[in-house]
Amino acid sequence: MSKPRKQLRFGAMLHGVGGNPALWRHPDILSDASVNFELYKSWVRKAEAGKLDLVFVADGLYINEKSIPHFQNRFEPISLLSALASVSTHIGLVGTLSTSYSEPFTVARQFGSLDVLSGGRAGWNVVTSPLEGSALNYGKKEHPEHDLRYRIATEYLEVTRGLWDSWEDGAFVRDKASGVFFDPAKVHALNHEGEFFSVKGPLNIARSKQGRPVIFQAGASEVGKNYAAKEADAIFAGHENIEDAIAFYQDIKARAVSFGRSADDVLIFPGIGPIVGATEEEAERKYQEVANLMTIETALNYLGRFFEHHDFSQYPLDEPFPDIGDLGRNSFQSGTDKIKRDAKERNLTLRQVALQAATPRGNFIGTPEKVADRIEEWFVRGAVDGFMIAEAVPNGLADFVDHVVPILQERGLFRTEYESDTLRGNLGLAIPENRYAREKAKI
Repeated sequence: MSKPRKQLRFGAMLHGVGGNPALWRHPDILSDASVNFELYKSWVRKAEAGKLDLVFVADGLYINEKSIPHFQNRFEPISLLSALASVSTHIGLVGTLSTSYSEPFTVARQFGSLDVLSGGRAGWNVVTSPLEGSALNYGKKEHPEHDLRYRIATEYLEVTRGLWDSWEDGAFVRDKASGVFFDPAKVHALNHEGEFFSVKGPLNIARSKQGRPVIFQAGASEVGKNYAAKEADAIFAGHENIEDAIAFYQDIKARAVSFGRSADDVLIFPGIGPIVGATEEEAERKYQEVANLMTIETALNYLGRFFEHHDFSQYPLDEPFPDIGDLGRNSFQSGTDKIKRDAKERNLTLRQVALQAATPRGNFIGTPEKVADRIEEWFVRGAVDGFMIAEAVPNGLADFVDHVVPILQERGLFRTEYESDTLRGNLGLAIPENRYAREKAKI
């Protein structure tokens, strides 16, 4: 039997009124989109109709008056995804939760519950929280520095995975005649004592049929890439050109192998905002409609978020991007390094940097065929395993599902039916064996 052809994976980012700070002003955007559950349900149903692998809800723990509208008033991910589990059957449900401002037992329980509620469709985007102001909302005097946050995250995930293995498969006998509810030989306390956490266990919920939630990560700094390559099942990425994407892809896969994993054990999903039009002119018009909503003041505020909410309005707009030293290194380290590097190499002004950050044009704009061609090129050339689809313009997800997905299906690059009803099954990832059952099998 011939080996099945490798196929693309897709996820949809559910960003309410949008990641663009001015998109909410568009007449076709519901201004309450970030807290409109009916809208979220329609997005999930559209994504599932298109056979996408997952939907993703991002999160953050600190806002101020300059934060983008979506961040100022939005649903907490676990609550939203648990509700969306009831209106979907196959699509994965992935949410962000911080290892810097939560406890492993609680998080293991939350994602374990979502995994069981959804029948094995949960995924956790593990973040260390880049925004320094987050500490102020959790009674902390200071935000942990970048590399320390990853040390905490490493032990945190170790504890969480241990808790998810508390119950071996088949532990709950539920025999009414004998009065035996569970098999004591199949439940295990973790008894973890580490540098940052002390957790006894066991967890009070069993594993789902996919074993445990799928782990996502988005680290792009050196320590972040090592963490992702060693620990994650999938990685969210962001690259503006195919050459950078290929280099990142090869780097992460090589790092995964160096940690004793297969290159196929970790999937890479760059985020893109496709803008699809019946003609090139229509697609360009859609982009310009959104770009024209952006004021330079809003763009400067958006840029400042990446640099610890730095006030960029104090600098001349049309002079070279200012020298701000190491500002941002303890927040969005890889992102801020890239912004500063690009500005210097391309001799960009502050105005250009701010507008580019706030209204990125991207490489995936044009007719359905052109967008499909670009996606195929990135896939075939080894830059991606799949893509995360964001709505860069109103109805962007529907346009992608209705007009681009069918082309990719016709080319044999994307499924026409789900292979599984679990997230791991659809992503082609193995079910992790319960550690205690594995040790028993060795005896």
